[in-house]
Amino acid sequence: MGIDRRTFIQVVTGGVVGSLFTPVIWKTLDDASIWSQNWPWIPRLKYGAITEQASLCKFGPSPCAEIVKSVGGSPYLTRGNAENEMSKGGVDPISAGGPQLMYSPSRINGPMKKAGEGKFESISWEEAEKILAEKLAAVKGSKGKLAVVSGDATGTATEVLSGFAAGMGSDDCYLMPGEEQGAAVALASMGGAGQIGYDLDKSDLVLFVGADAMDSWGPVVRNQRVYSESRPTGGEIKTKFLYAGSFLNNTAAASDKWIPVKPGTGAIFCLGLAYHMLKAGVTAPVADFADFKTLVMSRFTPDKVEKAIGVAGKDMSDIAAELMKASAPVVVAGSEFGSGAGAADVISASALNILLGRVNKDGGMKILPNLPKAVEAATDRSDLAAKDLAGYLSGIASGKVGTPDVMLVYEANPVYSMPQTAALAAAIEKVPFLVSFSTFMDETASAADLIMPNPTGYERFDDAQTPYGLGAAMLSSCAPVAEPVYNSKATVDVILGVASGLGIDLGFESAESVFQAKAEKAGADWDSLIGGAAYVSDATESGDLKFAASVLSKAVVMPKGGEIAVAPYSKLLNGSAKMALPPLNVALVSKFELKGKDLLVQVNSKTAKELGKSEGAMVKLSGAGGECVARIRINEGVMNNVIAAPLGFGHTAWDVYSRGKGDNICKVLKVETEPGTGLSVWTSSSVSIA
Repeated sequence: MGIDRRTFIQVVTGGVVGSLFTPVIWKTLDDASIWSQNWPWIPRLKYGAITEQASLCKFGPSPCAEIVKSVGGSPYLTRGNAENEMSKGGVDPISAGGPQLMYSPSRINGPMKKAGEGKFESISWEEAEKILAEKLAAVKGSKGKLAVVSGDATGTATEVLSGFAAGMGSDDCYLMPGEEQGAAVALASMGGAGQIGYDLDKSDLVLFVGADAMDSWGPVVRNQRVYSESRPTGGEIKTKFLYAGSFLNNTAAASDKWIPVKPGTGAIFCLGLAYHMLKAGVTAPVADFADFKTLVMSRFTPDKVEKAIGVAGKDMSDIAAELMKASAPVVVAGSEFGSGAGAADVISASALNILLGRVNKDGGMKILPNLPKAVEAATDRSDLAAKDLAGYLSGIASGKVGTPDVMLVYEANPVYSMPQTAALAAAIEKVPFLVSFSTFMDETASAADLIMPNPTGYERFDDAQTPYGLGAAMLSSCAPVAEPVYNSKATVDVILGVASGLGIDLGFESAESVFQAKAEKAGADWDSLIGGAAYVSDATESGDLKFAASVLSKAVVMPKGGEIAVAPYSKLLNGSAKMALPPLNVALVSKFELKGKDLLVQVNSKTAKELGKSEGAMVKLSGAGGECVARIRINEGVMNNVIAAPLGFGHTAWDVYSRGKGDNICKVLKVETEPGTGLSVWTSSSVSIA
């Protein structure tokens, strides 16, 4: 039987009209809509008042003061707090996603204990605290049996931890390695007390030696703001920036001049500049000036310096002349990736500041006081900063230092981010009972025997005191913006409770009372602090420093040469020492740093030719610490015989957004001992390439 065109149209039209008027189809669609909206993964709109509250975020290398917007008590957006002097309205790329990281798939949703290899069992907080108390009771009063590692160099929470360690009879409390470590040892070597800072705001010429101020050195977002304010759109440039380092990183690119200098030779560069200043007749009323001058004029002549670092004598003379001509110059030394540089670089840069008469001067190097402690039993900040975690773990790995029975790790990920990673992670693995207070399931939490998750900074009281590099002593604090999303508990409250049960009186019953006491001791107003203001002190310590010539004569060693040097670098987009690549940042990772799941390392064309490698070639980097696999990228912004390699990749934990992407360059970094200070250093690591 056939059907013509007219009949077909009539049938279809009738069917459609019938469907429109029958209730069956509409009932079915309504049921389907209700059913689909009940899927558990569908986002729920939050209703309620829209509010703003000041807070702090410590996901990056330096704290960011923020204003957090919430709806119905749930944070959804953050911006920099322009009224807070600590970060001057800046927010780093990790902290900008703070509200989203509250719901990160890598967050730990409650206390857990190990239940076999790679497996965990959820437990109650009551059971977790009981287990912790029993383990700690067994080692109380026994020296060397408890170790504490903190990744929070600025928080009063670390005072609670170090005070608790002291009450337990342990002096093995350490900060994760950072720029402040070398600076603390340097200042002590020069006869100073307090903390070194730099008044970049009022300087007219800043020379960064290795210090990557735009990504990893000091108060990064504040540095960026100072740089921006120094060259207003359409206005006159107020401050000139020079950068001495091994490749064209973000700080070098932003500077007015880049001076290529080999990795690990910052002290030689500074003493080479001192030679030209001394030759020009510069003197300083310092006790060991004669010894310093003899050292510099004999060992750091232009020919020796050029051979060691690759900068011609004429160029060194011009830079020295520019520093002497400036009205308010300052020299800042540090690591190109935020740690491992030792003390010699800072001592040498400080020597230049002394010769220039720039100590405790506006726009110069400042010697800042440490704020008074809230916890009397806590280790002084300068003493804690100077302690050498890499050396301690190396000692455990080699058997020269006894392994503690219990190790507490707070806001840190040493299993991933320490240099010579395999050996130092193995040292941590030797600890019979490892406790992680991490908010996220990082590599250290994954290796722990007990996990007691800390809330995010938006869900707890916290503070930040004088991040290293600031030009003035400061304090910022914050109160919770929201209730904890998951079953977490503030580590300070956990430690206070356990301490009380063990008969250790730290003087406080709650985290809030600790942070309030810190504000009171500093002379700050608590309500103003949690309202978003920063307490700023203009006090300084004595600027009567010596050159530490005897230390420099041992610590500064000319490089051997002929090796391929590794120049690791940090980019905040890719995470930090304690934070993996955030989910929202995945799309922003540079194609020149990660291709698919392969890490890219950078060399210039001359070095690539000498190695017999072309663009995109897969190579294996082998160092004393371990091995990494990567692809070659040709970049003429890298010195000869140097490989620039990004940090932040190669995670084995966290979540699908960061796990299994690239390799961890920390594995190839070699831990050595700096002569003269005994500090562990790893900025002069070299590799072979296959």
